[in-house]
Amino acid sequence: MSQGLNQFQSPFQGVFFDLDGTLADTAPDLVAATNRLLSARNLPLKPYEQLRPCASAGARGLISGAFGINTEHPDFIPLRDEFFANYEKALFVHSKLFEGMAHLLNELDSAKLPWGIVTNKGERFTNPLTELMGLSQRAVSTVSGDTTPYSKPHPEPILYAARIANIDPSQSIYVGDDIRDIVAGKAAGMKTVAAAYGYCGCEEPPEAWGADFLIQTPQELLQIVFPSRV
Repeated sequence: MSQGLNQFQSPFQGVFFDLDGTLADTAPDLVAATNRLLSARNLPLKPYEQLRPCASAGARGLISGAFGINTEHPDFIPLRDEFFANYEKALFVHSKLFEGMAHLLNELDSAKLPWGIVTNKGERFTNPLTELMGLSQRAVSTVSGDTTPYSKPHPEPILYAARIANIDPSQSIYVGDDIRDIVAGKAAGMKTVAAAYGYCGCEEPPEAWGADFLIQTPQELLQIVFPSRV
């Protein structure tokens, strides 16, 4: 547990995180659900390393990476629905917080700095996963891709999370591992942090996303949130 970060003053009122690839390393279970699609069709499985970056774009990215089709392809919807069924049955087998993330969250809690989750993952998966990981009880707000009429890169999910928490977006940070996270965070008026340790499936590297900060580990976020400790 923290040694008492409440002695350090933060310039921010709250921190909001993307879930997959930022807060939690969920790619092992997402890739497994994808490979079950291939296995069911007697197709060769894809290496984990090949599909991992695709996880930042969810089912769309993973199905594209495995089958080489986009959302307009007639097979996409059936594959997506089968993927969802596969994933729902085994969404917390190998998923875990990224190394250093538990310490980071403990530090935020110790300093009484609220934090929340804003993901494009559907509530059908977000709610049980965050419950099983012990996150839902601690997060000041949890907003999924279908909680509001919009999903990232639209800013509304992030703004909604801030409203639930009664936090000023302009005094907050949004952390994500996809360019959509940075676009959404900026549109919401938050400072943005690109999580380079995540999946980062965009063709452009995180350095090119225009984020206010770039971090290589969760621990580095503490230096941004609590600059007076440096």
